[in-house]
Amino acid sequence: MPDQSTPRPLAQTPAQTVGPFFGYALPYSGGPTVRAPWQPDAIRLHGTVFDGAGDPIPDAIVEIWGADAAGRPSTERGVLERDQHGFSGFGRAAVDRDGHYVFTTIKPGATRDGLAPYLLVTVFARGVLHHLFTRAYFDDEAAANAADPLLSSVDPARRHTLVAVSDAPGSYRFDIRLQGEGETVFLEFAALDPAPERRGEGMRR
Repeated sequence: MPDQSTPRPLAQTPAQTVGPFFGYALPYSGGPTVRAPWQPDAIRLHGTVFDGAGDPIPDAIVEIWGADAAGRPSTERGVLERDQHGFSGFGRAAVDRDGHYVFTTIKPGATRDGLAPYLLVTVFARGVLHHLFTRAYFDDEAAANAADPLLSSVDPARRHTLVAVSDAPGSYRFDIRLQGEGETVFLEFAALDPAPERRGEGMRR
């Protein structure tokens, strides 16, 4: 019988990080289709999620939320069952093997005077202990972007990481870089509070 009086050395266990199990549990049919693509006001938002080495991440999840074209938040329910004539405001997309995601949605209006139109973006990815928050503004809203309190508080050298670039009629590209050169500016949840005096709190520089 083994001697129980002498303690045995303990082996170090591997570090635990998020996923990639969420890639199986979170995606759902119709998740990326916030607005039916055949609707005349539908736009395409797409991009690639990159890691710190600049390589695409093949198993990330991206979520967006946005107001409608008039800047009104959606009051619809049942986002798991998409209404082809409706708009829920919320979308969830898994990236493909090349790290690329695609949404169809509505280009939002400003939710309040003095703010530029933007989409809230949430990222789940391997090695990320807690999901990340950022925003996607639009490059064809230059005047509104220049006056937006949060966007104008970001270091000018990094401001472009929060701007989706028009690459075709009704299409915008928004790449997300988790670390390294060109890292996307991520926000603490408090920074999403609409109170202007809280704009920029907890912002990662």
